[in-house]
Amino acid sequence: MTDIPETDATGLLLAIDIGNTSVAIGLFEGEELIATFRIATDQENFPDEYAMLVLGLLGTKDIDRSRIVAAVLSSTVPPLVMTFQHVCRSHFGVEPLVVGPGVRTGVRVLYDNPREVGPDRILHAVAALDVYDPPLIIVDLGTACVFDAVSRDGDYLGGAIAPGIGLASQALFNRAAMLHRVSIERPGSPIGRNTVNSMQSGIFFGYVEMVRGMVRRFKAEIGEEALVIGTGGYVNMIAEEAGCFDVIEADLNLTGLRLVFEANQ
Repeated sequence: MTDIPETDATGLLLAIDIGNTSVAIGLFEGEELIATFRIATDQENFPDEYAMLVLGLLGTKDIDRSRIVAAVLSSTVPPLVMTFQHVCRSHFGVEPLVVGPGVRTGVRVLYDNPREVGPDRILHAVAALDVYDPPLIIVDLGTACVFDAVSRDGDYLGGAIAPGIGLASQALFNRAAMLHRVSIERPGSPIGRNTVNSMQSGIFFGYVEMVRGMVRRFKAEIGEEALVIGTGGYVNMIAEEAGCFDVIEADLNLTGLRLVFEANQ
């Protein structure tokens, strides 16, 4: 494994979580997350283009790049791993720890083939277990709608994956010739009186009921006392209506990256 410098009192850890839709970037000073940024995922971008974006964002917070002494990254978009490795090496002078097989996480994975589990799902479990007692149900409402279960013993059991709200809505807009794009929001009634409200109802209330139903089914298997944690870009949209979340954690992925980095020092 590549030696990675440890953070010091003034040094910062750069955490990068590359998703299908966006790249989440966080800066940690010790355990404190002092800044977060989000940029669009684009496989066509060159490393220097991403570097310009990241450096520009650091500038908005008056953060000197020289303070970054270590980096950790995970990706659900394999081609971008090398891109961001180059960014870290060339523009920050650090060799990033890439979360993947062989990297210690402290969580036992009971998937049939642990290598099939996306790193983001394990990072969520790592971060959640650092704060909350299991069993846990983690609901990530992002590009995909992902449900993960952590047993009473703190083992990652597996979960369920469905198209995310934005992805499913885009498919509807693209494939149904008579249905035009609408904003995704809660309509006044589940019974739409026009096409726009009907689509909003199907999208919004449909996902609310899916989340409720999946959480109910997970609890039936791992325990009714399971804590339900929500995360992802769409979670705040439906959390209140769904009424099944115990806590919302916006930065589970970044916190998980920090914890995995620390576990591998």
